[in-house]
Amino acid sequence: MAHLLAPDTPPDAALRQIVAECHADLEKYRAVVLKSRRPIGIHQTRVALRRLRAAFGLFRHAVDGPVVRALSAEAKWLAGECAPARDLHVFLTETVEDVPPVVTRIARRLASTHMQRARSALSGARFEAFDRQLHTFLDLSPAHPTDRLDEFALAELDAHHDKVMKRGRKFESLDPHRLHRLRIAIKKLRYAADFLRPAFASAATTPYIEATVRLQGALGAMNDRAVARHMLADLATAARPTEDVNKPLKRLAKQAEAGDKRRRRKLERAWQTFRRAERFW
Repeated sequence: MAHLLAPDTPPDAALRQIVAECHADLEKYRAVVLKSRRPIGIHQTRVALRRLRAAFGLFRHAVDGPVVRALSAEAKWLAGECAPARDLHVFLTETVEDVPPVVTRIARRLASTHMQRARSALSGARFEAFDRQLHTFLDLSPAHPTDRLDEFALAELDAHHDKVMKRGRKFESLDPHRLHRLRIAIKKLRYAADFLRPAFASAATTPYIEATVRLQGALGAMNDRAVARHMLADLATAARPTEDVNKPLKRLAKQAEAGDKRRRRKLERAWQTFRRAERFW
């Protein structure tokens, strides 16, 4: 639905079109989570919730603040309930290889628990209330019908781009905490650029957004180490007294820690590509 946006679309009307698109994705993939264990269900459900939160954050100055904050908070909670199932799957299928049988058994039990948690959140009374709030929000009329998306977009994209550049100062010496802050900033910019691109007709749109996606991905790969540590701790805790997992988990920990130099080089290249990217607004 976002492709229906135009430069003269009122920003609050633009938000509702974006939210409607995210809501449709949420309904589609929530149904997959409730009916099957297909990984795409939990992954795309989290993506839909993340995009909802990003949209609410981006347009927070263009709409009724309390309503948007409430919806964003519920989307954050739902995403948090879905996170353990998704994080465990990524760890087992992308972060490490040759998972020992004993760890696989523990992971299956843990995955079942995480999936049940996600399903409970996505089918309970709290979700139903959130869904009703979303429908009510989508039915509202523009409060400022003369405002324009292109004017709103110029200010927002400038602010988000400048925030990324500020977070990336002295890039070579950034510690994990500051890299995390940079990752959050680039994620917000990436979504802002994607949501607001219909307000501009520019050949630079695609290369710029691709540069933000690449940088976000490289920063995410650096963050995978922290997520891996959490996953390993969860697996150790979930092991039964008869399951000796110390050595297998140590081997997986070494795998997760390996490749730091390669990830750092990839990140540095992504940062340079982003710095050279031409703004499209």
